[in-house]
Amino acid sequence: MPDDFPTESTGRAVRGRGRPKAWDDRSAQNTIKSLDRAMAVFEHLSTTTGATLSELAADTDQSPATTYRILVTLEARGLVEFDAGPQLWHIGPRAFLIGARYLHRTSLVERARPVLRRLMERTGETANLGIARDGHVLFISQVETHASIRAFFPPGTLSPMHASGIGKALLAQMTPEARARALAEAGLERFTARTLTDPAQIEADMVLTQARGYAIDDEEKTEGMRCIAAPVTDLHGEVVAGISVSGPASRVSDAEIPRLAAAVTEAAATLSAALGAPAA
Repeated sequence: MPDDFPTESTGRAVRGRGRPKAWDDRSAQNTIKSLDRAMAVFEHLSTTTGATLSELAADTDQSPATTYRILVTLEARGLVEFDAGPQLWHIGPRAFLIGARYLHRTSLVERARPVLRRLMERTGETANLGIARDGHVLFISQVETHASIRAFFPPGTLSPMHASGIGKALLAQMTPEARARALAEAGLERFTARTLTDPAQIEADMVLTQARGYAIDDEEKTEGMRCIAAPVTDLHGEVVAGISVSGPASRVSDAEIPRLAAAVTEAAATLSAALGAPAA
């Protein structure tokens, strides 16, 4: 329901159209500082596997007393929870429910599910869907393989773009300037001996990725795991996501890459068509 806002002339509330006149004003006067501080704690906690009160206070540059009040408030909403044994705070179950509602907001995830399932069945490997977020890949959907050894990127997982199959597929579609900005946002951390951290090496890999139509994460994020990915476009021809298969290097071998890459690029084209992308 639209909000009511008082008019300047009468002071009486009138029916609004869903937002005030100052909607685009992002100045300090239109922010709620206490809420902003709470979100800083909440977002930081979401990047950890658990943190103490003192760690959260130090990492978010807030006093322990303020941080504690924030945590207790969020706990009452089920957004965080406290493990009394090790004295650690964790993200709570309601955070997942809210995140899941976001995923249902877009048709991307809905349209991708059958495509991901067919891709997993065709390749025998875990199929993933991810989008770009602040120099990272945000995994938003996955269909796991039935094999005992498998890759696992639950929805909500973030991975630096330079060390991710989907990330590299998305980077390859960007302009050099946009690519440089995306890489600068997350940095070029080295995860394994194969991680590409030299900008010149990354650019060479982008040229190769563009030429063949798919990207390869060759044990660059996790030793022993490989990923093959391709970009997904929408009705405007813009890249909106990446789709991939991932699995152990013993199964995603050099000999298997052509077969798996064909399946991935076909799945990307199928999902793109479902989103209204123009025919290639």
